[in-house]
Amino acid sequence: MANPSEKKRLELFLSSDAYLSSYREVIARRIARIARAARQLTPKGKTLADFASGHEYYGLHFDAQGWVLREWAPNATAIHLIGELSDWGLRADLALTRIDANGTWELRLPADRLRHQDLYRLHVQWPGGGGDRIPAWARRVVQDPRTLIFNAQVWRPPMPYAWRLPRFEAPAGAPLIYEVHVGMATEAESVGTYAEFTAQVLPRVVAAGYNTLQIMAIPEHPYYGSFGYHVSNFFAASSRFGTPDEFKALIDAAHAAGVRVLIDLVHSHAANNEVEGISRFDGSEYQFFHQGDRGRHIAWDSRLFDYGKPQVLHFLLSNCRYWLDEFRVDGFRFDGITSMLYLDHGLEKAFTGYDDYFNANVDEEALCYLALANQVIHQVRPDAVTIAEDVSGMPGLARPWTEGGIDFDYRFAMGVPDYWIKLIKETRDEDWPMGTLWWELNNRRHDERTISYTESHDQALVGDKTLIFRLVDAAMYDHMSVDDDNLSVVRGIALHKLIRLITLATAGHGYLNFMGNEFGHPEWIDFPRQGNNWSHHYARRQWSLVDNPRLRYRQLDRFDKDMIALARAHKVLASPWAHHLWEHNDDKILIFARAGLIWAFNFHPTQSFADYRFPAPPGRYRIVLDSDAPQYGGHGRVDPELPHLTLPPAAADQPHRLSLYLPSRTALVLASEK
Repeated sequence: MANPSEKKRLELFLSSDAYLSSYREVIARRIARIARAARQLTPKGKTLADFASGHEYYGLHFDAQGWVLREWAPNATAIHLIGELSDWGLRADLALTRIDANGTWELRLPADRLRHQDLYRLHVQWPGGGGDRIPAWARRVVQDPRTLIFNAQVWRPPMPYAWRLPRFEAPAGAPLIYEVHVGMATEAESVGTYAEFTAQVLPRVVAAGYNTLQIMAIPEHPYYGSFGYHVSNFFAASSRFGTPDEFKALIDAAHAAGVRVLIDLVHSHAANNEVEGISRFDGSEYQFFHQGDRGRHIAWDSRLFDYGKPQVLHFLLSNCRYWLDEFRVDGFRFDGITSMLYLDHGLEKAFTGYDDYFNANVDEEALCYLALANQVIHQVRPDAVTIAEDVSGMPGLARPWTEGGIDFDYRFAMGVPDYWIKLIKETRDEDWPMGTLWWELNNRRHDERTISYTESHDQALVGDKTLIFRLVDAAMYDHMSVDDDNLSVVRGIALHKLIRLITLATAGHGYLNFMGNEFGHPEWIDFPRQGNNWSHHYARRQWSLVDNPRLRYRQLDRFDKDMIALARAHKVLASPWAHHLWEHNDDKILIFARAGLIWAFNFHPTQSFADYRFPAPPGRYRIVLDSDAPQYGGHGRVDPELPHLTLPPAAADQPHRLSLYLPSRTALVLASEK
């Protein structure tokens, strides 16, 4: 690393964490590897974004000469296009021709040979065998509802989709993310559609105040219950939810409402499927993936990409750009980063020291790919958002690659929901440790931006429990009426509000909620499967619960709306981290300042405190959010109109103090009146 500016940037990264200095050489090698890979992939005058344009060449396209179909299959000996145009038989005039030493095959057809919505696939032959395959670059894949067979489908409607907004400007401020799954977003016991989501669910997201959609399960996947994590067709938006144009209309409507759209990008592995997917596409085990054991994820029953292969980089980087170009998404949540970063995939591993991040177990090729992917995404869309899902704590995930990082914009604070689960499962309310809680909520890398959350879809899956279900349990089924004072429910909704508020308010730079959890959706997610008689009963969202004014779900929803509105109005997540003001473990009190607000939490299950005094900046304060307010299902024990003035110090070396009435299981947020 001879470049002085590169050395300076590396020193900046090392200075952010004293423990990193021991790994200077490893980090420097990573920077050099990424720079070298970028140079090798880009001829003079070209950028990585130019390299990532394979979707414009491969796959099925219509041009001035008619149709052209191209695929990369270096091990193939012959390829034929089959489908409705050939009555699904092999025909000599539909044979592809190998056009280069790299293994690119091509077929050109007159314009009238293929029609909109025609079904097709490839028959690929290789040494010693052959089989049917869906093109790796297919943009539309559909499943026959009767036979359940998947095929590629020509998608060229008479009128191409006309975007309503020629240019979308992402909302200012921190991302407030509403994580959704289109198929289970409606209340009907069926697979929801893009159109239904746009009409029925998107308005709820907008009304709730969230400015970002994070949509799961968009790239096509054969098994609905995989939550979209076993991708078979990386360039096809799942047809089980509707057409590509309907997905574009969803994004268009979100943009018109000022909401950015992220999708889950699963480049950590691929479905094992061979006919529907890209495993053994050209007959070889190693075309896209590693050969042997390294190419298979035993725990996930899936295939693992060879990130050191230029053709694989071309495929995956083009996939990043494709979703930005074709569907105008605004960024990605990269799934399974931990599995990518480590050769053992981090399975059953406790990351206890920095050596775990810089030893021979790290897959440096995968790390390099992630840095290249972030470069491509930000070259195409400088305002795009990328988020890393990593449980290992790898330093630098959300730092620039030129400083030794990987260039994500944000990383998830995945330890926070795990800690809440541990606390609720293992500790009585009266024994919750305030010091440890403060530490867990703020134990972040200060030089990297994070997304906080109390629960995502992971905590809502069958086999786990949502936050509200852990707190209330079976009482949710019979005691959620607004005039029912069941003690379990009263406790649960009080803590549900406190937990979500303090998670948002502490150390994050963004916040995430899974759809329905804001109002305490009562049941887990269980997709249709043989074990439940292929039922959709638990693969849906019961919006009628929150729409019913006689149920407490409406009260929790109102609190979430006001919490999000407060965060937006005061730019909480864009402000410096929370400043600790007061903590008392016996009283179960935590008080801190952030964004010019004072946040006072009393987690004590029974003890309320009158005239509770604590250090505070001098001034006059008013309550801007009270979790105990009646509209949130609370007891209304605090007068919202009462002003609060700090008390002058008793001595020159003492701070001003604020005196508050802090009811049990209540949070108060106060703003200074200037």
